[in-house]
Amino acid sequence: MKKLKKLSALVLVFVLIAGIAVMNTVSANAAASKTAETKATASQIIVHYKSTSGVPYIYYWNSLPQNIEVKYPGVAMTADSNEGANWYTYKFDSSITKINIMFIVNNVQSSEYSKTTGESWFYTDSKWHTYNPDNGNKYTTSDMRTDSIYFVITTRFYDGDTGNNVHCWDDSKANNPDSDPAWRGDFQGLIDKLDYIKALGFSAIWITPVVTNASGYDYHGYHAFDFSTVDARYESAGATYQDLIDSAHQKNIKIIQDVVWNHTGNFGEAHFAPLFKKVYTKIQDLATIETSMQTLPNSGLPDTATYYAQQPYTQYQQRLDLMKDLQAKDWVSTSTTNNPHNYYHNGYFASLNWDDYTCKFCQIAGDCVDLNSENPDVANYLTSTYGKYVQMGVDAFRVDTTRHIMRLDLNLLYNKQMLSYGDSNFFMFGEVCCRYNSIWYREHPGESCPFYTWAESDPSWATKWKSQSLEDNMKMTVTHWNTYDNTSNQPTSTNAFLDGNNYHTPDYSKYSGMSVIDFPMHWNFDNALEAWNTVKGCDQYYNDATWNVTYVESHDYSPQGSQYTRYTGGTLAWAEDLNLLFTFRGIPCLYYGGEIEFQKGVQMDVGPNAPIAQTGRAYFGDHLQGTVTATDFSKFTATGEVANTLNAPLSKQIERLNMIRRAIPALQRGQYSLQGVTGDMCFKRRYTDASTGVDSFACVAITNAATFTSVPNGTYTDAITGDVKVVTNGTLTIPACGKGDMRIYVLDLGGTNKITGAIGTATDYLK
Repeated sequence: MKKLKKLSALVLVFVLIAGIAVMNTVSANAAASKTAETKATASQIIVHYKSTSGVPYIYYWNSLPQNIEVKYPGVAMTADSNEGANWYTYKFDSSITKINIMFIVNNVQSSEYSKTTGESWFYTDSKWHTYNPDNGNKYTTSDMRTDSIYFVITTRFYDGDTGNNVHCWDDSKANNPDSDPAWRGDFQGLIDKLDYIKALGFSAIWITPVVTNASGYDYHGYHAFDFSTVDARYESAGATYQDLIDSAHQKNIKIIQDVVWNHTGNFGEAHFAPLFKKVYTKIQDLATIETSMQTLPNSGLPDTATYYAQQPYTQYQQRLDLMKDLQAKDWVSTSTTNNPHNYYHNGYFASLNWDDYTCKFCQIAGDCVDLNSENPDVANYLTSTYGKYVQMGVDAFRVDTTRHIMRLDLNLLYNKQMLSYGDSNFFMFGEVCCRYNSIWYREHPGESCPFYTWAESDPSWATKWKSQSLEDNMKMTVTHWNTYDNTSNQPTSTNAFLDGNNYHTPDYSKYSGMSVIDFPMHWNFDNALEAWNTVKGCDQYYNDATWNVTYVESHDYSPQGSQYTRYTGGTLAWAEDLNLLFTFRGIPCLYYGGEIEFQKGVQMDVGPNAPIAQTGRAYFGDHLQGTVTATDFSKFTATGEVANTLNAPLSKQIERLNMIRRAIPALQRGQYSLQGVTGDMCFKRRYTDASTGVDSFACVAITNAATFTSVPNGTYTDAITGDVKVVTNGTLTIPACGKGDMRIYVLDLGGTNKITGAIGTATDYLK
């Protein structure tokens, strides 16, 4: 039997023409038993299995809290007409909270599965579901502003399959041990811990790039080698990218894919510069560059043995010259061998100024080779290739290094083309990296966040583009940049602002289709008040700032006071920061581990110059050991170390903030106003949708006392304390509550447009 268990652990794909469903439901009955009844009344594990090849048997063992085990091959399951034709059911005793199971049909066994009480599960067509797939897909898309985002570096989050762990080529330089290779976390780990993310209350996951990579330290995914394929180091049998997307959707969690349009890695790219092929029989072979990366015939590189006999610098220069034509003397390459299709910006652009348009033509790092964004062939390939990921079900794109692409390129060749692959809720937000203290980065609009949210107001740019050569269009993007290089003539919008106390329909006729990460807010988040003061008078310059993605820290930077380390403000400052993120305009985002101040004060990223465990990108999985079952967002049961993680002070703050934000539409999609409001970090928000009957109005006071004048009369209930105030003279007064705490008074506008008391339970700070 042990042999069978060991074998089944290695078999990760069903070879059955069948489906499985594990459904956690309710029952009041005792002993482990089989039954066709699927409705019950207490927490319980119910297993459903669909087979067209005969009666399935279920073998089970290693249960909690007490162990039960049946003799192999298990017991026959019972046909279940309630679920439909070919469905079979087995129901465990309500005392069992976790159990390992395996299915056998005609002497063919499945993989092992460990199931707990909580979520419903169905398995068919090699995909997991949380509903009976015979009854249709229940997942629907929605406005991203209704979500909050949890951001993970997939390889550093949770290791769900040790079988695909593999070192980077530079792991030895970094001294990363076999126990912690850079490529460690995977899609199986994300699937395994979706309930953790849901328990925190997040309904969207931003994951680092998934495409096949190649570089010395590519665990993060930003060095593309093949845009058209998913990197094999993420996947396992039963845990492909499609499986991750489907598993997330079954829990009503969205997937945000990080994408790179600006550059590839420096080992070529399968379409733009095919130089190598990856050769391996097992994933671990990829750790050795000399055997796994073989030069392609006719690539321009020497044969594999000759190539690797050269010095690394020589190898690099050969690759780079073939990719981008280092000796080019003009904007467009004319070589027939080096960058012959002008897919890359060539060596003519060698003088990089981070503060002007040259940063859009030059290579920003040695392992980031700049694609020629003006070339329509580049744009067509990228949009069509990434469109396939949208068609897989990806809900949004975070667009890396957006600032290093001209806005004119994006508006003419990328944004609308990319959006056409998704439905009306597909969302894109760009990384316009502006580490600066004001809205206009060094007074250059073309290098600033708001600029990228606007479409072209002058149609002549598009007209000229269609009739000109590649070189002329490249030069025209510079003319465009210079034309708008004046902060005094930038467009403004009222889309984020209330009209008095009233919500108004936003005007998106001038929207580019690309929202942005709010870098001015992020950069000034040394404390919440500083972030607030930076952005509160500048939102008119965005097309609609309610779509800005907001965070304190990321995988690259913290706020300016500790920019190269993970956030050092302290727990109380974190609590106040989170209060602002989750109630002010924008879509709140948390970088993994922030909920426990993970790696606080540790340098964010040092490349392969120290063990990755000593950086802000350390492995988080040790904090996720144990079991967690989320019955809804911010509602869960957990055991082991993950229970401690979820019960940490900031985790509890986040869980409650997510619960509050989810219950109050004004905090999700509402416009805001400071008119008639006194007090720092105090504001009013409203969202109205006549078609659905939603009308939500809230007055928010973070930390400080506030007075709101000329607000609607009526009954206001505080979402934090449950306190009720009746306003009869248009004035609402809120006392100071202290740092880390806040008050959110919601107006009773009838029906579902009210709250009946405090939302969630008191935390260390929200009380």
